[in-house]
Amino acid sequence: MRQYLLSVYQPDGDPPPPEVLAPIMANLGALTDDMKAAGAWVFSVGLHPASTATVVRDRDGEALLTDGPFTEGKEHLGGFTIISAPDLDAALAWAGRMARATTLPVEVRPVA
Repeated sequence: MRQYLLSVYQPDGDPPPPEVLAPIMANLGALTDDMKAAGAWVFSVGLHPASTATVVRDRDGEALLTDGPFTEGKEHLGGFTIISAPDLDAALAWAGRMARATTLPVEVRPVA
């Protein structure tokens, strides 16, 4: 089994109101339960908004710190899940279910 990163990208700005977010979180919880039951789920994390990020760069051996995300954009990495899957097709099937559950784009990458 190979591991895959399923990255969820969300729009910048305030989160959706509770009446919108509650069913999304319920759907995501059900998907996680299905992944666990299938032995595919390894772990998941949600992230604070991109505005809380700090970027660290090396400048002649010294750490240069800057606030905010590395890149400017209209969406940012909101969280990710690591899964085990027999192949890319299986990982893409899980990602499709995740995209439906979250209503957000999901990027799939094999873990090196």
